[in-house]
Amino acid sequence: MNPNFSFQIYASTKQLPIEWDTIACKNIFLTTAYLRVLETSAPNNMYCHFIGLYKSNELVGVALSQFINLSEVSSFGERDHCIKTAIRNFVFKNVSSKVLVIGNNMLTGQNGFCFRESITHEIALSLLEKASHSLRQLFLEKGLKTQLTIFKDFSESALPYFETQEFSSYFKFSTQPNMLFDIRDSWHNFDDYIAALNKKYRDQYKRARKKSADIHKRKLSLDEIEKYKTRIFELYMNVAKNAPFNTFYLTENHFEVFKSCLKDNFLFYGYFIDDTLIGFNTLIKNGVDIDTYFLGYDEQYQREKMLYLNMLYDMIAYSINKGYKRIVFARTALEIKSSVGATPANMLGLMKHSNPIINLFVSKAFRYFEPEMQWQQRNPFKEAN
Repeated sequence: MNPNFSFQIYASTKQLPIEWDTIACKNIFLTTAYLRVLETSAPNNMYCHFIGLYKSNELVGVALSQFINLSEVSSFGERDHCIKTAIRNFVFKNVSSKVLVIGNNMLTGQNGFCFRESITHEIALSLLEKASHSLRQLFLEKGLKTQLTIFKDFSESALPYFETQEFSSYFKFSTQPNMLFDIRDSWHNFDDYIAALNKKYRDQYKRARKKSADIHKRKLSLDEIEKYKTRIFELYMNVAKNAPFNTFYLTENHFEVFKSCLKDNFLFYGYFIDDTLIGFNTLIKNGVDIDTYFLGYDEQYQREKMLYLNMLYDMIAYSINKGYKRIVFARTALEIKSSVGATPANMLGLMKHSNPIINLFVSKAFRYFEPEMQWQQRNPFKEAN
């Protein structure tokens, strides 16, 4: 490693160098405004640190790490009560519950670091691997021994950057794909999108809109998010607890903190019948992308009103009408997202267990513990002429 390169670990956004955002501005999820969200309202089982990479005394890279204590959550949710789930939870809590992530475990995609051109990816990632050693020592001094270290969410094109000695003992893995929705240049408004659908999926759109005719949607202000905080958290947990796998749960004040820190870059939409909040979704403006964030709904209305599908259409309508290029729909609900036009992008990660013996079997164990996902990709668009 060139001695001109070094790293610095920060525990607070107040410690960050003033030039941090000149690099982080390429990705809102690395800016100080977003990092303050994590600092103020990260999940209770998550501890965040921020890493600056330096060439001599110049800041040339920024990164995020998250230490997650899985023993504090029921990782495999409440939907499946079976022996396999019980075994998974037992093993996680006893063998792999203390996880250090270089990246952002609350998002899908490469949102963990950003570098200047004056540092190569190979050197930067080598620095981050060294930073992970320092972070593991930091947590060990607090009585938390890291069992798994993970570098998360890379495209296959990034894999050559990891072909170095530092990563030779890491296991490469993939999980559910990131569902991405590319907005065509020919779509100038939402009607252009509807016109591009084939008959089957135009009928699906009409059916969904008809079922939701008595629902009204509105963008909520910070004051309204605070007003409905308890109901919002209830709706969020309705969805979160039915997920096949959880590594954290949001805090009750998370959305109001998010709105307070990111202001107009964070959009919160409530769905109402009369004066009753029955669902919500959230969007984040990130350059030319719109990132979908957490949502929640009342299961009764979700089934009866096709609420989730209507939310997807609303997200697409907003993004097209506002001139965005892409929607990052993230993981989960893969088939229904593909039914509105999203396509899967495979995401890879690297994982290493602190126990060298266990590390030899990580690849086999991962295939057992990763929840299986069977789904059929849909194509809702007319065939090109």
